[in-house]
Amino acid sequence: MRPALKAGLLPVWRDRDTLQFGVDPRRAVAVAGLGQTAAVLGLLDGSRDLASVIAAAQAHGVPPAAADRVLAVLAAAGVLDDFPARTHASLPEQLRARLAPELATASLAYADGDGGARTLARRRAAYVRVHGAGRTGACVASFLAASGVGHVSCADPEPAEPADLAPAGLVLADLGLPRQAGAARAISRAAPEVRTGDDGAVPDLVILTGPTLPGLTGQLMRDRVPHLALRTAEAIGVVGPLVRPGSSACLNCVDMRKTAADPQWPKILAQATFARPRPQACDTVLAAMTATLASAQALAYIDRPGTVPVTADGTLELVLPDWQWRRRTWLPHPACVCGAFATWTRTNRVCPCGTMSE
Repeated sequence: MRPALKAGLLPVWRDRDTLQFGVDPRRAVAVAGLGQTAAVLGLLDGSRDLASVIAAAQAHGVPPAAADRVLAVLAAAGVLDDFPARTHASLPEQLRARLAPELATASLAYADGDGGARTLARRRAAYVRVHGAGRTGACVASFLAASGVGHVSCADPEPAEPADLAPAGLVLADLGLPRQAGAARAISRAAPEVRTGDDGAVPDLVILTGPTLPGLTGQLMRDRVPHLALRTAEAIGVVGPLVRPGSSACLNCVDMRKTAADPQWPKILAQATFARPRPQACDTVLAAMTATLASAQALAYIDRPGTVPVTADGTLELVLPDWQWRRRTWLPHPACVCGAFATWTRTNRVCPCGTMSE
C-alpha cells in the first residue's frame, strides 16, 4: 500500500489538534487529537509505501506505534487512499493531469479506497455508441470521452446544420459535413486518445438521442445491448429509460403504458418518428443540461455495473421554465415480449400496474 490522503478533500484546521478533511458537511470528516503526530500527514502523498511512511515519521519524531495508529484512524475515517501508482504510471503526464479530477471525484463519490483507479479502468475499457450527433448527441459523446471512456463512436450520416452547433459539440467548420464526422472531431478535441471508429464491436452501452426506428431498438433487444434513451423537444428534456434487456422496462413497455393512457399514442409516435419540427424547441442550455445528465447516467451504469441507475424503469424529465428535474416511473408492461415484466414481478413480488411521478 502507498497511503495518500484522499484527493479532493481540502484539509482545514478546526483547532490546534483537530484537522477536518473537506468543507461541505456532507463530505467532511474531522480527526482530533493529532498533536505531534500531525507530521505524518505531510508524508501521505503516495510517494512512499507503508513501511517508508513509518520510517520517515520516525525521523520526524513520531514513534512507529503512533504513526501506525494515525494511519489506522485516517483509514477508518475514510480519508486515506491506496495511491493508484500503477494507474498513474500507465498514463502520459498530460492525460494523467487531465483525468486527475475524474479520479478524485470517483474516489469521493463511490467511497473507494483506491483513488478512483478501478472506476477509471472500467471507463477506459468501455465502448459507448451514440446514435444521433446533433446538438445533444455530440455533446454526450465528448462528455463521455473527456470523462475517460476509452471508445466512443457516433452514428449520424446527416449533414450538420446551424441548429446542431453547441459549445461542447459541433462547430462552424462542421456545417454541411456528416454529423458523425463532426462528433468524432469534437471527441478528439476533448480527448485525443479516445477511439472514435465503429469497428463492429458490440457496445457496452448505446445512447439513443432522438426518435428511433423500431428496427434499431429491436436489434438492441435481440443482442441484449443496454441502451439509454434521451430526447429534447418542445422545451422539455427527457433522459431515460435506461434499458437493461430482460431486466427493466424497454422502450416498447413505455409506449404501451402511454397507449393505455392515450389510445392515439401509436399514431402520434409514428408521425413524430419520421417528422420533426424545424426549428426544434431545444435551446443551448436545455441541450447541455440534458446531455450532461444523460452522460452522468451512462457513467453511473459503466462505473458500477452491479447497481441500478435511477433511469432504469424511469425517466428524468426537465420542463421549462422551472428548470427542475423530476423522475417518472415506467414499469415493465405485462403484455410486452421483452421479458422484463416477469423479472420485475419476481424481484418485487407485486404486479406493476402503471406509471408514477416522483
